[in-house]
Amino acid sequence: MYKKLATNNKKMYICSQNIINMSQSAYTIRLDSDLKERFDTLCEGFGMSATTAFNIFVRMVVRQRRIPFEIELSEKDESYERGRKAFLDIRRQAEAGRYPDMTLDEINEEIRLAREGR
Repeated sequence: MYKKLATNNKKMYICSQNIINMSQSAYTIRLDSDLKERFDTLCEGFGMSATTAFNIFVRMVVRQRRIPFEIELSEKDESYERGRKAFLDIRRQAEAGRYPDMTLDEINEEIRLAREGR
């Protein structure tokens, strides 16, 4: 059985004559005001504070050694797609023998020009 003691920003627990020291640190983050309000409302609905929700998230990241959900772009980035298309186009042309003597700098310049839309 644990008994909680509070001393100077530290949580200490007594367990069968042993004292477990858990010091705490603060984190400050910035959120859009509307997003913060919506998050606080959801957390309240879950029966917890935003601090508790962040602590759960941090513990899961540390325990799993990864972000516990997938992060992806909802829409493909246009500049990425243009650059990829330019790269694949130059690659096809090089394989066909169009650029047999191009240096890496020249290839990179072609890619840069393709990204700018010529």
